[in-house]
Formats: sequence, C-alpha cells, structure tokens
Amino acid sequence: MVFVSASKSFFFFLISTLFCLNQVQARTYLNVLKFGASTDEKTNNSKAFLAAWNRACNSTGQHGVLIPAGVFLLHPVVFMGPCKGSIVFKIRGILKAPTDNSSLLDHWISFQYVDQLIINGGGSLNGEGASAWPQNNCSEDPNCSSLPVSMRLDFVTNSIINYITSINSKNFHFNIFACENITIANVRISAPEYSPNTDGIHLGSSTNIRILNSVIGTGDDCISIGPESKNINISNIYCGPGHGISIGSLGGSKNEGDVTGIIVRNCNLKGTSNGLRIKTWAPSYPLLVSNITFEKIKLRNVSNPIFIDQQYCPSGNCDQKSSSSVKIQDVKFKQILGTTNSQVAVNLQCSKSTPCQRIELIDINMGYIGGDKVPITSQCANAHGVASGKQRPRSCL
Repeated sequence: MVFVSASKSFFFFLISTLFCLNQVQARTYLNVLKFGASTDEKTNNSKAFLAAWNRACNSTGQHGVLIPAGVFLLHPVVFMGPCKGSIVFKIRGILKAPTDNSSLLDHWISFQYVDQLIINGGGSLNGEGASAWPQNNCSEDPNCSSLPVSMRLDFVTNSIINYITSINSKNFHFNIFACENITIANVRISAPEYSPNTDGIHLGSSTNIRILNSVIGTGDDCISIGPESKNINISNIYCGPGHGISIGSLGGSKNEGDVTGIIVRNCNLKGTSNGLRIKTWAPSYPLLVSNITFEKIKLRNVSNPIFIDQQYCPSGNCDQKSSSSVKIQDVKFKQILGTTNSQVAVNLQCSKSTPCQRIELIDINMGYIGGDKVPITSQCANAHGVASGKQRPRSCL
C-alpha cells in the first residue's frame, strides 16, 4: 500500500532519525509515574505530565519525558518551551482525552516554542471524539466554539513526530502552525468516515515540512495545506476513508500568505470523496498558489480525482456569480492512475477574474467504475495549460 521512496526528503529523514536515535541513547528519561501520574483512568494527569516536562525542559543535557504503558487520562495541557536542549516526549502508553465537554479549548495536547523536539514511542492518542462530534455545528453557525485539536505544534522547529497513533480526534488530529523543519513519519491516524472536521494533518504558516510513510483514514481531509505553507513534501501516504489530499481552502481571510513548493508523490487514495484538490473561496482575498506537483498517485474508487475548485462552497449558500482572487499557476498532475466513481475525472474550475495558468496534465489514466458504456470526461473553465502523454479522459486543456 505504501511506496518506498528514494527522495531526498526520505534520505534526510533517515539521516535525521539515526542522528536522533544516537542522541536518545544517552538521554535521561523522567517517568511521569514518579511525578504523581496514575493509570486509574480517573485521575487528571496534566499536572504530573507538566511537572515532568518542566524538569526535563529546564535541565541541561539530553533529557526526555517517558509515558510508560498504561492508560492516562489527560486534560488539556500546554508543554511550553524553549528548553535548554533537545527533548524527547516518549509515549508508550495510551493518552485519553476527557469526555466532559463543558469547557473545551482549541487544543488537547499542545507544544509551543520548542526546538529539537522528538515525539515517539509507539503509543497512541485517544481523542474520545464521539463525545464531541454532535457539538460540531460550525458549518451552520459561524460563531461556533472550536473543538480541540488532538495535538498542536505551534512555533516548533527542527523536530520529529514518529511512530505515534491518533484515533477519534474531536477536531483535527495534528495541527502544525508557524513551524519550520518538521518531519512527521510512520504515524497512523484513524476516525470514522462520518466524523466531522477530523483532518488527519493540517498545516498552516509553516515551512520545510515532510509527511512520510503514514496511514490516514478519517472523516475529512487526510492532509490539508493552509495559507503560507512553503516547501511541503508529502510522500508514501495511504489515505482512506476521507476527503483526500487538499490545498486550501484559501482566500477567506485578509493577508493570507502564498502557498508554494508543494510536492505530493507516491501516494495511494482509496474510497475518498475527493482525490487531489485545490480549493479557494469565492469571493476571496488575493494570494498566490504556485509550484504544485502531484505525481505518481494511485487512486481506487475515488470521487473527483483531479479537482481545482475556485468556487468552493461547502454550505451550498454561496454567491455563484462571485469570483476568486486567488491566483493558481504552475500546477502539475503527473502519472495519476486508477479508478473513479465520478464521471468527471478531471475537473478544473478556475476563477473568471484570475484564470489558472500553466497547468500540466501528464499521463493521466483513469477508469470509471460505472462501466465502459458511460464515457469518462474532463471539464475545464478558465484553465490554461498543456496535456501530454496518455490522457484518459481526453484532456479539456
């Protein structure tokens, strides 16, 4: 299901991981049990976890926090840096979120202003999402309260999340904001197909992010890329169920930063409601989306396999006469193959006021699961570019 890639980012990840493992061997780990943590599943362990973190973070040398085997109830907590050295947060047990939703915050577990952080251990995060999903009414109420993200990284640099499982988040599983040089690899993310807004990994205002060798099945985008995301490398991802891999939605707020240098390569999508998608609001504020590559992607029973949607309107109540001011250019779809349950397999709906420029379709080979008697098609509006190699469906560029 997951490809093995020889990309530069993958080699960088291997080298970085080996370096980190060598450093980890000499670490002093502080076991949260020695700071008063309990596995009785009734005790709120936030204070004990914070005590262990603060001791490790403020100590010189190589230190880490160890969460051993067992189930630990954990209320919302912020692990704050900067720390005096690199630090490991090793999760071997299960962290369990509270189901009392009377005072929900925008986070469950948050790391802020930390450099050289490693989160690993093979353990899992149980967000207890079913207790909160009925409260998710943001599609109907713009003043709704945000449900907590299972794990937030804010202003974190030169760090790795590796061998962690996240299940049933109340909102996003992982949110990466204002971070630089982050590798997320070998994670497993799971939530039901019907769970709202449970994006697997969401990025925003971040640079040099690698997401590698992971399995994501959830109720929203497997990976969503927000404004001011630059130099993002996504490789060897299995996605499904979910809404596919998306850039956007973009242009909904003033002063959103450009999105550029996105590579999605060697991924498998199965049974997702969208495939490879760029989505912008209309009307919108202006920004640039450029240098985007989707390459060597296998799709199986996917709706909307290739989709640029500059009239994104999930509520269905938008002004269809309005136009997006987001400029999309230099986007390449290369070696995309598989099956779709949408008759329109390639759908490039670009803005009337700022048409898409330099779109490339290279070796597209999609089959329609509805049968050969129903023609598979492509649709283009305000999209300019070229097509080469095999084109099934026939290109509309």
